[in-house]
Amino acid sequence: MQPFLHLSEHDKEALTSTFLKLSTNPYSEYLAFKEEISHLATSSALPDALTSACERILVARETGGEAAYLLRNCPLDPEVPVFDQDDPVTDKYRQKRTFVAEGFLALFAELTGSPLLAYSTRNNGDFFHDVYAHNRYRNTQTQKTDGELYFHNDRTAHPVRADYLALLGMRSDPRNLIYTGYIDGRDILRLLPAHCQEALRQPLFHTPYDEYSRDSNTLQVDSKPHTVLEESHCFRYYDTRTRPLPAAPVEAWDAMLALKDALVRTTRQRVRLGVGDLFSFPNQAGLHNREILELSYPVQARRRWLLKTYSFRSPEYMRRFREAFTTGVDGFVYDHVESAFAA
Repeated sequence: MQPFLHLSEHDKEALTSTFLKLSTNPYSEYLAFKEEISHLATSSALPDALTSACERILVARETGGEAAYLLRNCPLDPEVPVFDQDDPVTDKYRQKRTFVAEGFLALFAELTGSPLLAYSTRNNGDFFHDVYAHNRYRNTQTQKTDGELYFHNDRTAHPVRADYLALLGMRSDPRNLIYTGYIDGRDILRLLPAHCQEALRQPLFHTPYDEYSRDSNTLQVDSKPHTVLEESHCFRYYDTRTRPLPAAPVEAWDAMLALKDALVRTTRQRVRLGVGDLFSFPNQAGLHNREILELSYPVQARRRWLLKTYSFRSPEYMRRFREAFTTGVDGFVYDHVESAFAA
């Protein structure tokens, strides 16, 4: 994928300096941090190249245009620590004292009109997540694995799911060939026969929660029955995990096989996220994976770190889920009321 924006060194340095002046910690003072970013988003001091690019992204997404974007040479913290892999999140709280990367991700969400999303039982309710290897989750299908990830959308089993994901490269050894793959839902749809699309639009499927989700919340074991194809081209699917219900008709199994065939045949984009690269793409109106082609330095691969955010497509759409925000914080899903929402 070609970058949509490559920030100049001048703009990168200016943004870094701005984010280093933030006075709040997004992990312990999120609302105050968000307010700082909201004020910054209206500042005339922001680089024109960034604000213009974000405006074009917002318009394209609202009008059905391109939805996946790569930005390069983004601002990062001066120090990027290596975390203890038995408990990397806690170690991040201890070591990370500047929040340049978090500031940039929050600003990008603000400028593209896509409010951030968090879950009370995921990463302690943080709005910023780490795609970082955790020893407990080796060879699993979670963001904490050190292995490949099959095509999916994040939080497939959860009733409240992000519309967009953003991944910001914090540390990545260029000698390791690790790619993020993305398939646009519209391209998948073109390869699915009409009768299979109809079957996929019926609540005949279910998806077990991943190991990390189950460890975070014992109520999260299996999704309620759900559809796989939603809206025009949104997919609720995790390869190897999403399956027809035991009592589902044969049409559901045929449709699932047709979807698997379509995924193999559909053109995909591959992005090799380097340090300072931001990749923002649809979580539901497309599917993504992690593909490992070659590991020349496995130790460094385990230390690869992407900072990630979930976001809604718009403030208006976010308000559809306001009953889940029981703490009063917009975008903060209180998982214990999950059963109140239709799958």
